[in-house]
Amino acid sequence: MPRPRRDSEILPAKERMENAFWELLASRDYHKITVTDIVREADVNRNSFYYHFSSLSELADAAILHMVENTPVSLPRPNTNPETAWRTNIAKLLQTPGQRERLDRLALVTGAHGSAELLASLRDFSRMNLMSILQIDAEHLDLQTDLMLEFAIGGMLAILRRWPELSDHIETEDLLNDDAAALAMSMYLSLSKTDMLGYWRRVFNPSVAPRIQ
Repeated sequence: MPRPRRDSEILPAKERMENAFWELLASRDYHKITVTDIVREADVNRNSFYYHFSSLSELADAAILHMVENTPVSLPRPNTNPETAWRTNIAKLLQTPGQRERLDRLALVTGAHGSAELLASLRDFSRMNLMSILQIDAEHLDLQTDLMLEFAIGGMLAILRRWPELSDHIETEDLLNDDAAALAMSMYLSLSKTDMLGYWRRVFNPSVAPRIQ
């Protein structure tokens, strides 16, 4: 006979509904998901749904934002080594089951069951989150930083579109090779306003620092 569940073992209704959204998006098109589907999958009532969300699109935005905000980003700062930050990010991203699940879920937004609406939310939230991490003031955004933000977000979306075919094969070391690390660190350095030229002089001068392995 199974033991009764304690309240502490049951996820909050809001979290169950977000999980239900991802489960349903994995199996059907976003525009075919209904509030009834959500409450049935989450095992909550409609009153609970409308207590937390005004519509399905609001739930979708909340679920996507939650995934975006859980990104383990550690951007280089003055007097820190960008190579170390890059290696730390990749290790967290690929070696943590929770982060693998986060990538799986965000990839659904860019996949066949997603929509232009969901993709726009993912793009906007990712940009907002990155600007917050970098402490970039949206009202005083210079052209170079704006372009680098767009380049970074575009690259992230491209990877998410390919994630289903990459996830079973990609390893940490695949993203620590010279080409991938050089591209990523260049973006980090540019966005964080670090001395990029000085860093690359250290990278390519064997007497100062070893090349990335």
